[in-house]
Amino acid sequence: MMKPNEWKQHATALLTDSILRFWLDRMVDNQRGGFYGRIDGQGRLHAEADKGAVLNARILWTFASAYRLLRQPELLDAATRAKRYVLDHFVDRTHGGVYWTLAADGTPTDTKKQTYAVAFAIYGLAEYARATADREAADAAVALFHDLERHAFDPVAVGYREAADRAWKPLADMRLSDKDENGALTMNTHLHVLEAYTALHRVWPSPQLTEALHRLVDVFGTRLFNPATGHLDLFFDAEWRGRRDVESHGHDIEAAWLLTEAAHVLADPALWTKVEPMVRRLTAAALEALVPEGALLHERHVATGAWDAERVWWVQCEAVVGLVNAHQHLADANALSTASRIYDYIVRHLVDSEGGEWHWGILPNGQPNRRADKAGPWKCPYHNARMCMELMERL
Repeated sequence: MMKPNEWKQHATALLTDSILRFWLDRMVDNQRGGFYGRIDGQGRLHAEADKGAVLNARILWTFASAYRLLRQPELLDAATRAKRYVLDHFVDRTHGGVYWTLAADGTPTDTKKQTYAVAFAIYGLAEYARATADREAADAAVALFHDLERHAFDPVAVGYREAADRAWKPLADMRLSDKDENGALTMNTHLHVLEAYTALHRVWPSPQLTEALHRLVDVFGTRLFNPATGHLDLFFDAEWRGRRDVESHGHDIEAAWLLTEAAHVLADPALWTKVEPMVRRLTAAALEALVPEGALLHERHVATGAWDAERVWWVQCEAVVGLVNAHQHLADANALSTASRIYDYIVRHLVDSEGGEWHWGILPNGQPNRRADKAGPWKCPYHNARMCMELMERL
């Protein structure tokens, strides 16, 4: 295992050379503005691909956060490009929120309001405001917060509805992706609203936001966390009725450290005392997916016991951060060495030293998954860049 300072230096180089360089050199759309929508797993650019809200908000967050740590003008330029594109093209000036997808030329192609995407826009804009003290970004993030509280928050269920149409009217199909169940309330969306509101609280610690953030933490404890298993349950109807069909180990450990972050940003020792046992159990439950070579499998289907055994990039990233978090906040004596093993697996298998960036995942046969995107609507410089930056700040 590397010494902390060596690990920090390695993570810094991994961030700048393996991740940020790829997005700066290959994904900037100098013809139409913003960033291209897709590079496939073979390294081919799809210049006409749609531009997704999640991808662009995550690009904004990544370069704003990287600039905050490294203070390099090139990173600020990329973050500002991303901010400008999100504000000028994705934000719906008539109805609020952000569009789901745009055509390559910036024309809206899917105008639905996915709460998940609005949360990521808040996340990116809040981080830009944190890095630069930019008033425009902060005001836009606050406006999007009010959009969610006004239109997506259900005061009866005390949760955030998954999606709506452009004017915030109900949708029959609210799924975030084709692989998801059509739930009115989902763990994944609540996780990223929590993440976004925590980031916004750093630059706008208002009473209304503080209340909303406390409420979100409570939702995890009372609705999403399954005390019988130690895992998070994923999909629910509008009355929080759901089935425990899938265990998502990457989400379990991502939630563990994001709940820790929320409690500490709120500076509420009593809240941390309440949350800490859940964080501990989620971290342990995630490690049920750890395999001997030092990676976490993606998911387990509860009914059959079958595993999705791909070693997906984002799951490994969240495991590293979650385990370093367990070392820091749970006094877990073994967590740091396990995090180091997973990090070593990432460097040896997931980092694409020839094509740049990282592979989507490693298949059970040990080969990279080249059928999945290198960059696209879901493959963004977010989980991997954030892992590097969390290591840079924590070690």
